[in-house]
Amino acid sequence: MSENRLSPTTSDSKRSFLQELVALATGFGLAGTAQAAPATPDFQPTRRPGMEGKRFGMLVDMRKCIGCQACTVSCSVENQPPIGQFRTTVLQYEINDGAGSAPAMVSLPRLCNHCDSPPCVPVCPVQATFQRTDGIVLVDNERCVGCGYCVQACPYDARFINHETQTADKCTFCEHRLEVGLLPACVESCVGGARVIGDLNDPASEINQRMAAHQAEIKVLKPDMKTQPRVFYIGLPDEFVHGVDGQASVRLLSDH
Repeated sequence: MSENRLSPTTSDSKRSFLQELVALATGFGLAGTAQAAPATPDFQPTRRPGMEGKRFGMLVDMRKCIGCQACTVSCSVENQPPIGQFRTTVLQYEINDGAGSAPAMVSLPRLCNHCDSPPCVPVCPVQATFQRTDGIVLVDNERCVGCGYCVQACPYDARFINHETQTADKCTFCEHRLEVGLLPACVESCVGGARVIGDLNDPASEINQRMAAHQAEIKVLKPDMKTQPRVFYIGLPDEFVHGVDGQASVRLLSDH
């Protein structure tokens, strides 16, 4: 059992850290034909080709998530990360209201947010981490040197260094499945229908229709980081919005 707390200046410190990483990555230079990155936290390298005209996002309806871990298991079967490492997780938390009532139990699905302004991309000194025109953020494992800058830059703890390949690893929205018309493994296996993926550029897509129907309830994680995440939540408690770490009223029930 663990409980972490952050000081009020954590967000400012994190932003300063990201700026330093960008500057450090620039100092190393970019390999091959990669374009050198200016030392600014707002810089984003040119996106690489993706599924033309699309911008993928995911909606997680926490009211429907039962914490069954089917998404975690199916993702592991599909993408084969090392044992003990996961591209998506559903962690169990308890929230105390401070009034002496029994704590509320919450299952929080977590994955890469495929941000519109991903901080993991500009800090990579060899441009192994990149974003496609359809918004999907990927890692070129043949180019990655395992420096871990992107892991540190991600404010969502969505990246890790793969124990077997010694390169960066993360959720990819199962882009290999999307490209052939299939759903990501986590979406397909969700027994409660809590996960929906779709094209945010298509007004008629299911994700846009659901978000329009629940517009007042849509939230994202850590909006103050200015990353413009494209994983949206319905039913996300306010205690989680600015980060589960450091929230005095939030306690993680198991270590991962």
